[in-house]
Amino acid sequence: MISIHNEEENAFILDTLQKQWKGPDDILLGMFFDTDDDSFKWFDKSNMTFVKWSDQEDGKDLVDTCAFLHTKTGDWKKGNCEVSSVEGTLCKAAIPYEKKYLSDNHILISALVIASTVILTVLGAVVWFLFKRSLDSGFTTVFSAAPQSPYNDDCVLVVAEENEYDVQFD
Repeated sequence: MISIHNEEENAFILDTLQKQWKGPDDILLGMFFDTDDDSFKWFDKSNMTFVKWSDQEDGKDLVDTCAFLHTKTGDWKKGNCEVSSVEGTLCKAAIPYEKKYLSDNHILISALVIASTVILTVLGAVVWFLFKRSLDSGFTTVFSAAPQSPYNDDCVLVVAEENEYDVQFD
């Protein structure tokens, strides 16, 4: 059963009923009088944050009393709960909703992202393959080390000493 928590909800329900309801003028809300607490409560146990009672005397006994919505004015009035089967009951219902998980634009964007990821991966693999191939073939690239001298350090020193010695005697 329905519970109403503000004027906007009440106005929405009233507008909907005035356009579509072909039944009696009063319809049962999801509210009852709780004699233990001496107050009205919603059947769904939600808090009572809004009321729209019509001017009605509370002089009578409220045992077995429920709230009814007047479909012409939107005001609430108190009435016997047993009359609800004759009057009608206002209940919440889920409206069927068809949800598309991805719109056409999202599918196109997803396809582009996947295609570009595959292309970049393949391109990266080709560059890596060519780089490895150039290292194995012996070509000098920007990334290869500088060529080393065929002489070891001892030979270079010996040559240098000989040159110094030759220079001194000249």
